[in-house]
Amino acid sequence: MPATRDDLMAFLDGLGIRTTTVDHAPVFTVAESGDLHERISGGHTKNLFLKDKKGRLFLVVALHDATIDLKKIHQVIGAQGRVSFGNADLLMEVLGVMPGSVTPFALINDRDARRITPIFDAALMDHAVLNFHPLSNDATTSVAAEDLMAFARACGHDARIIRVSEEAQATDPGL
Repeated sequence: MPATRDDLMAFLDGLGIRTTTVDHAPVFTVAESGDLHERISGGHTKNLFLKDKKGRLFLVVALHDATIDLKKIHQVIGAQGRVSFGNADLLMEVLGVMPGSVTPFALINDRDARRITPIFDAALMDHAVLNFHPLSNDATTSVAAEDLMAFARACGHDARIIRVSEEAQATDPGL
């Protein structure tokens, strides 16, 4: 059974991670969340659930307006061949969330199997506060960037900070 929002909040609290959560109407896409950016400060995000040709799974987390070249990202994240989006059934099986609710907080549901490789874009991690759905798309939870890393570690994941967006790569032309 996937973790609930209450399970997530209790887990975060147990780690000493402070959060704030704002309830709102469900949002299914980044485009639908525009007014939330004005009401909730911090970095707003998009989350890509990807799989490679060998079946390896990746959760790529970037700023909501980041430009990510899906034809080239496999070279940056270490995937085997080009990546594609994982389907809804696989998303539910591995992360316990529905499309439109993808979030790094869903790593709580991958603590035992650890099938996901979390990738956080370097430009995202430049923000002190980050915003994610707390396992459902009818709320937004704010968390400190360093606490996001602590959460991922507590879930058994070594999240990788990589310059995956064009914006992050522009700050380091060597990539």
